[in-house]
Amino acid sequence: MQSFTKLTSIMIPLPINDVDTDQIIPARYLKVTDKSGLADALFFAWRYLPDGNPNPGFPLNKPDFQGGQILLAGDNFGCGSSREHAPWALMGWGIRAVISTSFADIFQNNALKNGLLPVKVDEATQRKLFEMAEEMRTVELTIDLETQQIRLPDGMTVAFPIDGFNKVCLLQGVDSLGYLLGHENEINAFEAAR
Repeated sequence: MQSFTKLTSIMIPLPINDVDTDQIIPARYLKVTDKSGLADALFFAWRYLPDGNPNPGFPLNKPDFQGGQILLAGDNFGCGSSREHAPWALMGWGIRAVISTSFADIFQNNALKNGLLPVKVDEATQRKLFEMAEEMRTVELTIDLETQQIRLPDGMTVAFPIDGFNKVCLLQGVDSLGYLLGHENEINAFEAAR
């Protein structure tokens, strides 16, 4: 898993509330057990027209947002059924962080365990970010996990919460098992002393 420390990127606005996991990655793509190819299915029903061509009006297809790694979403992102494929597809496309006022619990846990940072902000901050996205062609943000702050183009900083364990895991680029294995010497010493 890639560590997450500080990310500066173009923000991709997706002003849609209640984006469920089936919209993120349709169920028909859940047959795979690896991550390869899932980026192509990300937001499939919105990214592609019925004839299979890219939908030019969808944010992820717009030239200005290519390479963007921060997704600004509406409320209640990642609701619906549990599927680890949702963060896999987002990260496969290149998204490293999603900003929203709320996340479904299961999606949030799956995201954190796979290195995708869910960033919770208040409604005023979310509204300001969407307004900036409308006024400016592109908006570049910096998300600093160490300080738990987002830096906006106007210099304003916004704090965001994250629990200590997941913060450490993301900073170190490890999952829960990797964290435990990082303490193998102490575990062995404890076992030997018993």
